[in-house]
Amino acid sequence: MRGRICILLAAPPVVSSAPASSQSPDAGPESSCGESGAIHPLMDALAARIRTFWQGLPELEAFAVSADLEAISGSLDGESLFIRNELRRCRGLRKLHLETARLGAGLQILHCVLFPDPSFDLPVFGADIVAGPAGVSAAIVDLSPVCGELPAGIGEALAARPRCSFVQERELPGWASIFSPYVRFVRPTSAAEEAGFLDEVSGFLDVLASAIATSEAQAPTHPATLARWQGQLRYCKQQKQNDKTRRVLEKAFNPEWADRYIEELLFDDPPAP
Repeated sequence: MRGRICILLAAPPVVSSAPASSQSPDAGPESSCGESGAIHPLMDALAARIRTFWQGLPELEAFAVSADLEAISGSLDGESLFIRNELRRCRGLRKLHLETARLGAGLQILHCVLFPDPSFDLPVFGADIVAGPAGVSAAIVDLSPVCGELPAGIGEALAARPRCSFVQERELPGWASIFSPYVRFVRPTSAAEEAGFLDEVSGFLDVLASAIATSEAQAPTHPATLARWQGQLRYCKQQKQNDKTRRVLEKAFNPEWADRYIEELLFDDPPAP
């Protein structure tokens, strides 16, 4: 199963040795940042680009989620933590998830994943940004195969795209060693490189949009549908084993809530075909 970007990619550096909090999360504010202070411009621009992309998708509709998982507030190492989740679904994609998070006046995270409907031969889209007072420390985007290789048309389209140049190409984390060959994982060092990363994400989204528009659903009992469903099950199981994500959520809230957030929201298993 191909890997994908994970929430709170760079969170471990801000975690201290303090004991885990036993508090329960409260409903957070409607703002994506949760408290006063400037949102990093790349965070704003990418969130806007993703929302605009969503509006052009076929048969877009709401995705049911518990109200207490939409806007969340907690604390981590004495700083306020705010998380906002936006979810939709459409023809071809079973779940569209955009998460924006902020820790105090510093760390800001954008996490987006678009899970395909197993009836369609489509990849998983993922994009994450981690930003702080010193700028963007990590930016990653990929279209990852659900099983095997990318659909031929998608792989060809990605291969044909011009690639932006970045001074600092980052090494993929060990738990994410199976991205597609076209993954971009960088640390933008200037406003021009931040704009370049936004162009990269836009290009990936354009390729996905074309694939959604031309993809036809296969029967739920089709062997390819079942294989893609099994692939997503393996993917979700793998991501649930990412201890970095779990530790940060447990520390900010509590172990039971962390399990629920991961199982119900981040990496919920795809419904059986």
